Amino acid sequence: MKKKIGTVWLGGCSGCHMSLLDIDERILDVVALADIVKSPIVDGKEFPDVDVAIVEGAVITDEHLREARHIREHSKILISLGDCAVTANVPSFRNRITKEEALQCAYVDAPSNDSGKIPNSPQLGKLLDRVRPLHEVVKVDYYLPGCPPSADLIFYVLAELLNGRMPALDKEKLKYG
Repeated sequence: MKKKIGTVWLGGCSGCHMSLLDIDERILDVVALADIVKSPIVDGKEFPDVDVAIVEGAVITDEHLREARHIREHSKILISLGDCAVTANVPSFRNRITKEEALQCAYVDAPSNDSGKIPNSPQLGKLLDRVRPLHEVVKVDYYLPGCPPSADLIFYVLAELLNGRMPALDKEKLKYG
């Protein structure tokens, strides 16, 4: 039986998913071993039980927090993909100010926002008091740093895991740049 992969992005730019797509034709090797059952690039609303979950982005909102916990509960292996998921990186710059100050700056004071109103929609989720890396809210099995991680690293880790092997993430593989 084929394994199942699910991917999601939380608070980030989606660059890590672009790097995942950069594995190019090697995606055929991945889908020979596993079905991609959930992804921003695959239709589907719910995150099902998977063998491997790949999470990009920092945990910024209460919805991200719920989603991260749900994904962990429904995955055998969880990969923290990219610097936003691994360290909270750029999104964590917001941690220097309060969430109220961030909302005021972005929605009320910003000249690009004509309405001057802070949105209040349940679909947006509520900002957490601070932006957090994924491992602060759920157990992470593998960390793939980089902004974004290389397509070669992503493919290597997926190929190893899907073939039942533990990827050797030595210093050379994790070297950025």
